[in-house]
Amino acid sequence: MISSNDFRNGVTILIEGQLWTVIEFLHVKPGKGSAFVRTRLKNVKTGATVERTFRAGEKLERATVDNREMQMLYNDADGFHFMDSESFENITLQRELIGGPADFLKDGMRVDVQMHDGIPIGVDLAAHVELRVEETDPGFKGDTATGTTKPAKLETGATVQVPLFVNPGDLIRIDTRDRRYIGRVQ
Repeated sequence: MISSNDFRNGVTILIEGQLWTVIEFLHVKPGKGSAFVRTRLKNVKTGATVERTFRAGEKLERATVDNREMQMLYNDADGFHFMDSESFENITLQRELIGGPADFLKDGMRVDVQMHDGIPIGVDLAAHVELRVEETDPGFKGDTATGTTKPAKLETGATVQVPLFVNPGDLIRIDTRDRRYIGRVQ
């Protein structure tokens, strides 16, 4: 069991038989009345998000989620193929199960696959990844002064917004949580 006072981002709980992950939480102590916790939860299976309020100190069942380090081998029409780093067991996950981070997975990348009761429920990708720019309009000297951006297609096929000075072939760092350009890698 876990108290609503102990919520943190990434905590997985069971509500009415469904797995939910805490995306955001806020402890509210109004001047009048009792304290409560306002949360935004994501359904692990469907990906739907809901906002829900819990009383301060309310007890909920905490889901046991194991993270197993796996290596992404390749992706094809069947899905994304991973190999367990310890047992060398191979599993295939569908794009819908992985969600948004699937855009940044490349062959050979090591990730944590989240397991609940031996069933994969998601992939925990690093907060930042380094990927090569495949296609974008060429940059020109002096394009660093403005905050303007342009679309760039990465080696994984994902498209992100980058500053004007980024050129094809550049290695850039991307924040996987909000698809934001962080910087070039030397």
